[in-house]
Amino acid sequence: MTPNRILAGLAATAAAGLVVTGCVAKADAAASDAITVTSTDGSCDVSATTAESGTVAFEVTNAGADVTEFYLLADDGLRIVGEVENVAPGASRSLTVVAQPGEYFTLCKPGMIGEGVGRTGFTVSGDAVAVDGPDAELKQQAVDLYAAFVKDQVSQLVPRAEEFAAAYAAGDDEAARAAFPQVRAYYERIEPVAEALGDLDPRIDYREVDAVAEGLDWTGFHRIEKDLWVPATDALNADGETPAWQDWAPSTPEQRAEFGDLLVADVAELYDYVHSADFQAAIDAQGVAGLSNGAIALLDEVATGKISGEEDWWSGTDLWDFAANVEGSKMAFSLARDFAASKGESGAALVEEIDAGYAALESSLAAHGSLATGFVTYSALTDADKREFTDLINALAEPLSQLTVTVLE
Repeated sequence: MTPNRILAGLAATAAAGLVVTGCVAKADAAASDAITVTSTDGSCDVSATTAESGTVAFEVTNAGADVTEFYLLADDGLRIVGEVENVAPGASRSLTVVAQPGEYFTLCKPGMIGEGVGRTGFTVSGDAVAVDGPDAELKQQAVDLYAAFVKDQVSQLVPRAEEFAAAYAAGDDEAARAAFPQVRAYYERIEPVAEALGDLDPRIDYREVDAVAEGLDWTGFHRIEKDLWVPATDALNADGETPAWQDWAPSTPEQRAEFGDLLVADVAELYDYVHSADFQAAIDAQGVAGLSNGAIALLDEVATGKISGEEDWWSGTDLWDFAANVEGSKMAFSLARDFAASKGESGAALVEEIDAGYAALESSLAAHGSLATGFVTYSALTDADKREFTDLINALAEPLSQLTVTVLE
């Protein structure tokens, strides 16, 4: 959230690794062997839900009225193993991946926005497959897959932000409070991308104390948050010094409409950016080292704000942000991990240590809830809980700090 993290954060998001599964251009994938995908405005029909490991081809036909996308997602439902986008109505495009054994999901996204339709399980059986290809090609494929992940998250953020802003503007505070931590998760997973865009992240996600310190107009999620969880008259801001009601009052209906519209417009600007040539050029320039730096930057998000309870000061929904940051961090790492693991015994040992660190942190988070079912509020954590989180973050941060150097060896 602070400007100091901007460049490192963008570097972190830059590469997405293909070493376990990846999108490749395979001319020898016979069209007759391709799995057919028919995308309509409300469905995603895939001709098979199983395949043998190795080269798997999908032939995607858009039978709907809107441009569409097709995704093959990993078992976490987040990591994009392969995707084809901008399939015009009536057009067909092919996707070829080198698929390792495991569980996946298929999904179409008509209109290229929102959660998509027709999410269906897809199983790959057989033996593990060695992925061949020049190092530079694999690294570029990694970059392209991370770009696809970012686009997917922002495309889901757009309609959720619109729904959230509409509930807030209409005075439906119960619905807006329920939506607040859920819509933010899409943003928190890819936050360093917005942080690289000058004042876009401040407009979307600055806390009041940050905006005041930098002399900025205070807008975005946290401006709305304070309206939804109106503080007591004797409460203090996150700096522990400024009275909560100093130079602040609950927004009028007109102001709510304005703040809601501003948030929607800023999210739309983010959407336009991640679908631009400038975004692709930016992450191309970072290279595979961007993955490791991104994993570190998102973990820093947890360490500097979420673990202290300062991020969502009024709502206490910090653990939702915490979990989304960890997911984004793990995503960046997972796409760089095999580049590190290929660097001999020391690289393999480092990857093993980082894997264990994420597992321990996720296990600790799971004791307090989940993004799907909700978390306890920050005030429900004990001092022992906070110490455990801090220790686990520090334990993971140390090997992560070595990842960039290892990848670049």
